[in-house]
Amino acid sequence: MSGTDCREKAKEYFETGLNCAQSVAMALSEKSGVPTSVIKAVAAPFGGGVARSRQLCGAVSGMLMTIGAAHPDYSKTEIYEISRKAMDDFYENFGTLNCAELLKDAGADDSPVPSERTPEYYASRPCEKIIGCAVEIAEKYL
Repeated sequence: MSGTDCREKAKEYFETGLNCAQSVAMALSEKSGVPTSVIKAVAAPFGGGVARSRQLCGAVSGMLMTIGAAHPDYSKTEIYEISRKAMDDFYENFGTLNCAELLKDAGADDSPVPSERTPEYYASRPCEKIIGCAVEIAEKYL
């Protein structure tokens, strides 16, 4: 699957109601070697900045899960180095890794109850752009 295809797949996953972490990691599951059913479950708690706490962006979490899964034989140092490069790339694009900061203009709250997915929800959030960027960055390091 090409980068554009993975990016589109991530967008489709997000539009079906999956969180950012799931959308990124599932779109890249073929490249990481982890079945989508496993990634869907593993990434579930990482949406909304980890359990909707608005901390580390879910797209970043999904990106890092994918990079880790694709390199199971890397040492801690190697996986940390490549992960930090990916995080630096993300930061260069958005100026933060923090979900609350990324969504500051979208009125996102930190309630554990997910927001209803409506056309207004999707129109008010930059998540699809963020997810697409995270997919592209992850692909550089797979």
